[in-house]
Amino acid sequence: MCYSAQIQADYRKFVRTFGALMDIEEFARLFFERAEGVSKAKIPKAMEDAFAEPDNDAGREIKALIDRFNVGQAAKFEEDLFRQRKRLADAERSLLTKVTKAATENQRIATDKIALAQSRLKDILRTEPKARDSRIFPGHYAPVMVMENGQRVVKPMRYQCRIAGKPASYDVKYPGTYNARRDNLEGFWKPCFGYTHGIILVDVFYENVSRAKMEGTLLETHERDENVVLEFRPANGELMHVACLWSRWSAPGEPDLLSFAAITDEPPPEIAAAGHDRCIIPIKPENIDAWLNPDATDLASLYAILDDRDRPYYEHRLAA
Repeated sequence: MCYSAQIQADYRKFVRTFGALMDIEEFARLFFERAEGVSKAKIPKAMEDAFAEPDNDAGREIKALIDRFNVGQAAKFEEDLFRQRKRLADAERSLLTKVTKAATENQRIATDKIALAQSRLKDILRTEPKARDSRIFPGHYAPVMVMENGQRVVKPMRYQCRIAGKPASYDVKYPGTYNARRDNLEGFWKPCFGYTHGIILVDVFYENVSRAKMEGTLLETHERDENVVLEFRPANGELMHVACLWSRWSAPGEPDLLSFAAITDEPPPEIAAAGHDRCIIPIKPENIDAWLNPDATDLASLYAILDDRDRPYYEHRLAA
């Protein structure tokens, strides 16, 4: 399972590299619904920063929506800072006279929450980019390239696919639907496979693995089955064009949801040796158009594209 990934979150990368068009209406809808409180969309900072210097009216509208949301978020963090600072001061005064479990716990919680609120405030105000700005987790949004009327188009989509026609409760019932197993493409993923295909651009991906598996030691030699997060990066330094499935979910009285899942398969030897049992599928650039124009009557050709994948050597290290 692709637990997390560092992606190309700037839609302009798709425009420059693939001549893709940006679906400005979908981007505007996403930021509008978030600013209005209609959705709680988790959007990477790098996706927002792509609109930092708009050069047209549509871009300026999106920039205004981003700014409005961030002003509201900053106010909430300031309010939380005030509350937690008071909580910390009260706890510290109490501890001067008597050490109690409640006061000690309040001191710890307030200190942690102050640090978190300060960090989030700094991120809102920060203008210099950082690598983590483009890292996504399940539930986060990312630009996805699809094909519409013979044209490559970039749309913002949530990284956890809710298939059209399924109840919203599937997000909780099937929390792993941010990845689509290759061996289940004609099962659970049948409504999408052969119909709605996409591509995301990934620099690095991260996986949760057992420390015992990573070290090649027996589980019994560890006090507990500890998980660690590994960073996997292609040794050739090239960008991965990751095969995805996507869907547009609609329901009465609900905003439409565009969402996607990355297809995963058996891992190459170096990932298996590191302790993980799945891997995303980076398809070759020359196969992108064929992947984005699927023929549901010829699934064999789609499997062939997945088989004829890029096969870089993945270097790994413990994630920072």
